[in-house]
Amino acid sequence: MVDNIIDYAALLRRLPLPVAVLDGEGRFLDVSEEWERRTGYSMAELRALRPEDIATPESAARIREEHLPCFRRTGRLHQVPVEFISKDGRVLCFFTTTVAAQGPDQAGRRYSISLFEEPSDRKRLEQRFVELYESTPAMLHTVDAEGRVIAVSNHWLTKLGYRRSEVLGRSILDFIAVDARQGLTDERLRQRISEGDVQNVPRQLLTRAGEVIDVLLSARAERDEQGRVKRLLVASKDVTERNRAEAKLREAYGEIASLKEELERERDYLREEINTSMNFGRIVGDSPALDAMLARIEAVARTPASVLIVGETGSGKELVAHAIHARSHRADRPLVKVNCAAIPDELFESEFFGHVRGAFTGAHRDRVGRFELADGGTIFLDEVGEIPLALQGKLLRVLQEKEFERVGDDHTRKVDVRVIAATNKDLGKAVEAGEFREDLYYRLSVFPVEVPPLRRRGGDVVQLARHFLEQVCRQFGRPCPELTETQVGALRRYDWPGNVRELKNVIERAVILSTGGTLRLDLSLSEADASLVSAAATTPEPGAAPYVTDAEMRERQRQNLLAALQAAGWRISGKGGAAELLGIRPTTLADRMRTLGLERPPRRGRRGRKGAA
Repeated sequence: MVDNIIDYAALLRRLPLPVAVLDGEGRFLDVSEEWERRTGYSMAELRALRPEDIATPESAARIREEHLPCFRRTGRLHQVPVEFISKDGRVLCFFTTTVAAQGPDQAGRRYSISLFEEPSDRKRLEQRFVELYESTPAMLHTVDAEGRVIAVSNHWLTKLGYRRSEVLGRSILDFIAVDARQGLTDERLRQRISEGDVQNVPRQLLTRAGEVIDVLLSARAERDEQGRVKRLLVASKDVTERNRAEAKLREAYGEIASLKEELERERDYLREEINTSMNFGRIVGDSPALDAMLARIEAVARTPASVLIVGETGSGKELVAHAIHARSHRADRPLVKVNCAAIPDELFESEFFGHVRGAFTGAHRDRVGRFELADGGTIFLDEVGEIPLALQGKLLRVLQEKEFERVGDDHTRKVDVRVIAATNKDLGKAVEAGEFREDLYYRLSVFPVEVPPLRRRGGDVVQLARHFLEQVCRQFGRPCPELTETQVGALRRYDWPGNVRELKNVIERAVILSTGGTLRLDLSLSEADASLVSAAATTPEPGAAPYVTDAEMRERQRQNLLAALQAAGWRISGKGGAAELLGIRPTTLADRMRTLGLERPPRRGRRGRKGAA
């Protein structure tokens, strides 16, 4: 037996191929003379070393993390790439095939025999294919005829949360969800693999974290000369989110003909709701100032010109933007709003133009910007004067050249967007102060539209009040009362510094506070303005003075505060609190309560309950 072993060893040494024998711990036991010649290492120098000890760092890592785990599971490696550093410092590229072997001695020690081949042009192409396979942005895996995973793409590993060393050599059944695995035995798996190609087969995979993801599998078989399947190349498409969305839609709307049709119906429904809530095309009023503004809207709506809407806060600039878009040739395309005053400076560029994954901390996925969302439609830049000076140049480029790049991306994108901007600032003064670019200002204000403040719209105040009253009562499901002459007079006399927005808030508060069909406009106006209603509500007796004393005015203010506190359950701040009902700050209300001697009455039984406790 010993003689036979020596003969085999001599034969191994004289093989005209680079061959190595490793022990059960992966250390060199013997190598062929050709291996020594190629690498420059003698057997004496290699003894007690492992292949990874003389490999390049990248190849050593791959041996430890991929090849060895796979070999321990399967007992075989076929044509895997390795790179060694020769004794004189050269990098040697090989493809190795390794098989496990049992020793012939009585101890039955385990060995492995590795054959190394220098890569031919074909091998180099195959290796390039493997590299492309692993790096492709798709979920790919390959199984052999037994269902063992022999190759997998990086995207597949990322989706399921594994490292390559944890996957290669294992049965694909280990990665199929438990419920989907029922009835799928090893024998049944081999049978399905032998059937070859499949297209869009639904499966559920299980991530390392225990999460189930839905996929559609398509596979292409590679066969041997006898037509038997050698391996199966499988591509998976993650449809988890789509399936969840479809399930929610089915639950909400029932069975649907297709997701596309349902989304189109939902789009039409949402457009109708927006039209109703925003009153597209219904700007209420007939004052000369409003007529002049409407004439300018009609003149510019069907042109591609940029529009700058100027006006005080709450005057209805957004409604004007909607009206221009609704009358334009882009009405069937999106109108995307950007509130420039609400965006942090560091996020402006991402909000406008989008970003790619990894562009900055927190950019976990690609994001589409507002300009790209508005492609083919209109973008409304509200409070445009708040855009940082550093970003104004990039905004100007989009307006002039209609192109931009996402943050972190070098791909230039084209857009066709009409710009409507709005501001309550004097941008001309901002230009003089160096706070706004002059060229951007002229680009935005091709056609300015001024929205008149409510105080210049005369009788429009009463029309708007009746319109809001009908709208709010319909929304709250309450009967709609008529405005009295006293209330009409009070609405006309008030200056409305908050414009249309303030008027709508006043009417909504009045409806909330109303009882018995009487509109409590006196409670909804701030206390200073409620005196207009209160004073007008009291018809002076014939011959009485047409004024009130300071003491009477203070008493009316006290009664008005008391009424608001009682209506709010003596809550000063917060939603529905007295301060909100009166339209003043909670600190202001607290100061006036102290000045007028108003205190919350003690709760009944409070002392008794405390004693009982």
